[in-house]
Amino acid sequence: MAAIESRIAARLLAPGDRLPSIRRFAATMGVSPSTVVEAYDRLAAEGLIRARRGSGFYVAATGQPPLKLADAETPKARAVDPFWVSRQSLDADDTVPKPGCGWLPADWMPNEAMRRAMRALARGNETVLSYYGSTRGSPALRRLLHARLVEEGIDAAPEQVMLTGSGTQALDLICRLLLNPGDTVLIDDPCYFNFQALLKAHRVKVVGVPYTPVGPDTARFETVLAAERPRLYITNSALHNPTGATLSPPVAHRLLNAATRHDLIIVEDDIFADFEPEPSIRLAALDGLSRVIRIGSFSKTLSASVRCGYIAARTDWIEGLVDLQIATNFGGPSPVSAELIAHMLAGGGYRKHMEELRLRLVRARRDTTTRLHDLGIEPWLQPRGGFYLWCRLPEGTDSAELAQTAVARNVVLAPGNVFSPSQTASAFMRFNVAHMADPRIHAALKAGTSHA
Repeated sequence: MAAIESRIAARLLAPGDRLPSIRRFAATMGVSPSTVVEAYDRLAAEGLIRARRGSGFYVAATGQPPLKLADAETPKARAVDPFWVSRQSLDADDTVPKPGCGWLPADWMPNEAMRRAMRALARGNETVLSYYGSTRGSPALRRLLHARLVEEGIDAAPEQVMLTGSGTQALDLICRLLLNPGDTVLIDDPCYFNFQALLKAHRVKVVGVPYTPVGPDTARFETVLAAERPRLYITNSALHNPTGATLSPPVAHRLLNAATRHDLIIVEDDIFADFEPEPSIRLAALDGLSRVIRIGSFSKTLSASVRCGYIAARTDWIEGLVDLQIATNFGGPSPVSAELIAHMLAGGGYRKHMEELRLRLVRARRDTTTRLHDLGIEPWLQPRGGFYLWCRLPEGTDSAELAQTAVARNVVLAPGNVFSPSQTASAFMRFNVAHMADPRIHAALKAGTSHA
């Protein structure tokens, strides 16, 4: 009964879907057919399923509870829930230190340049301020993005690029286009925690593959592809979140060969690319946008407030994604956001801003590593760039418990198991080095690790 109820609650079984036959479900569950008969009879009595004579059992049209994405009940379990970390980071006021968040401090961003762009936009075409966006988004920004793809070695046509409301919306549209409830999706373990949250909303089966300093474990990757037949693999190639690792060329080639053999589509989230000191290998460049879809945004480099994402993919997929964006958003992203970002990218100011950010982050990573070392907290690796350090805590320290202790002191941390589909990262914590200078953070970490 619990197995069927959980599938209905997770929307893996929808109203009208046929349940497994009694004999097949008995074999799956390792019980007798009479036990399944009794379970089905009880579920029918509760109104969750109904019997059709000579046909079997079906999910009832009524009685399905609302979709519940966060199901952790205890405070400790809630601390390893992606929604808990997101809520803590997004809802805390500006005075609360947030080394667990995923963005840079406001005074690190090009705010004066953004203000100038806003003033220029306000003096420009009134339709930008008043009208819906076009279905593919700002032509000016798409031209700039296309030029960046070509510079990267991706042989894409201009019509293979579309804009979205954010990087998250880009991934959501791709999931809507390519996935059905019950499909399997492969993600890294650990991975960006909102990948898991979004996939849960799409009612798919999520399988993790261990991530190494040079990319996913390729032997495990091949095993999972053969056993699970996933439809999608979602990853970061550049400056992987949360580990900061960089995909190596040999691993990239093995991933693409395996994807071809097993008919796997890869979604490459490239949101951290501009933080690299030198470009690393990209799956989209090797593949030519055949079975790799590139997504990204400028929330990390320019503004998380002026949101705009993009998708680069096969032309036929772009056509379907455009229709989905019309259905769910009635047009592309805000023309104001898209034109502001285009204005910021068009001049030389963006490159200079990123050069300054990279230098500033080098110093922040060095200083953070020193301070954490004094507490017995060590980086898993030293990343080539970006603002994350994936760190191992002192032996005996549980990151969820540490996060709970810290939030009581008004410090928001990101415990390891938030990022781990297999829940095997309780000894790890992700730190945003740009937010680590506040002395309250050191005090909270010292208090939480002093027993170890």
